[in-house]
Amino acid sequence: MKATDLIVNPDGSIYHLKLRPEELPDLVLVAGDPGRVEMISRNFERIEYRRKNREFVSHSGFLGGRRVLALSTGIGPDNMDIVMNELDALANIDLESRTPRETHKTLTIIRLGTSGTFHSDIPVGSIAIASHGLGLDGSLHYYQALNEITDRQLTDLFVSHSSWPDHLPKPYVIEGTRDLISQFDQVAFKGITATGAGFYGPQGREIRLKSSFPGFLNALAGFSHQGLRIINFEMETSSLYGLGKMLGHRVASACVVLANRATGEYSQDVGAHVNNMIHYILEQLSG
Repeated sequence: MKATDLIVNPDGSIYHLKLRPEELPDLVLVAGDPGRVEMISRNFERIEYRRKNREFVSHSGFLGGRRVLALSTGIGPDNMDIVMNELDALANIDLESRTPRETHKTLTIIRLGTSGTFHSDIPVGSIAIASHGLGLDGSLHYYQALNEITDRQLTDLFVSHSSWPDHLPKPYVIEGTRDLISQFDQVAFKGITATGAGFYGPQGREIRLKSSFPGFLNALAGFSHQGLRIINFEMETSSLYGLGKMLGHRVASACVVLANRATGEYSQDVGAHVNNMIHYILEQLSG
């Protein structure tokens, strides 16, 4: 692999994350917000190390006797593209020779995120577990393997239901890792998580600029297939699921709902709601 394709720092760490292969455990908890890494790692039994480079903050430690990494991704599918490719490189590429390792290492990567919903029956503060990620951002179209991992039926049904405009990136639906997701079955809301390319226009918000797809939120809220509906909206899950499946890793996404677009309500205690989600996920993993 060319040095310009796989960039390794002089200290042997991967370019953006600034982690070395021996520092990567099998379990990785990712969050968009760098500040959320501290909220996660304060629950560890002990901390091994702390790293920081740009928006990528990582704390390694132990949870239930198991080595674990809490890592911030920053916002958006483009950042998740960096994180997933570099985590996989740490696990499955010899960084000195820039060649794949003979034995594939499978990581378990779980997102602990925040999101909004467009359903009035999903209260602010709820935890939403993504059975699938609906990619509306277009980033995974840059990878040949996308067609192999896409749920064609759900994708085609959504495109037809929404009368998806030709001027927007073509959506894709990708399933998460079933056995991993099943660990969180006690959560009331499980379904498809939609991933947008941005926070304002790409999520149907209008401040001074009008949306090019006026019926966007209604199209998301109205989709249902055999009891499966789109329950929340954020900016990382479909990229996590797509790249995870392409690269051979186990992936799941849990997001606390902070905004209800149907009722106009926004969380009055973001910290408490995020903490509740973190504690629930960590309890399931360490129990």
